Amino acid sequence: MAFDRRVFPASDRFDADYWGMCDAWWMVIDGVKAGCCAFEKNTNLYIATTGILPKYQGRGLGSLMKAWQIAYARTHGFDRLIAHSRKSNAGIIALNKKFGFRVIRTVEGYYEDPREAGVVMRLDLKS
Repeated sequence: MAFDRRVFPASDRFDADYWGMCDAWWMVIDGVKAGCCAFEKNTNLYIATTGILPKYQGRGLGSLMKAWQIAYARTHGFDRLIAHSRKSNAGIIALNKKFGFRVIRTVEGYYEDPREAGVVMRLDLKS
């Protein structure tokens, strides 16, 4: 949760109960936790969060983490990956599209403070 607070605005952070439902994975660089992702495991693999500390952004680490998420899903037999983000988060939307995710819906009012639509994206892993 402390890492989450260093990456995301207050309104987009998860509480302890939600974190307890997720599997979290760390990107460690020279002994520093530079990135984190967390999954909810169902029939699909839901990417609950992907974050890189601001100090480490712009170095291609988001692409490295996204490639790892996809490899993890394939290795563990998941049929698809699901992710969502604020509609204004052009960076993660573009990154997901770069890796083949497509927008499946927009949910008006998904986020609060500020109120904003959420974009849900999916990557099918099996044909």
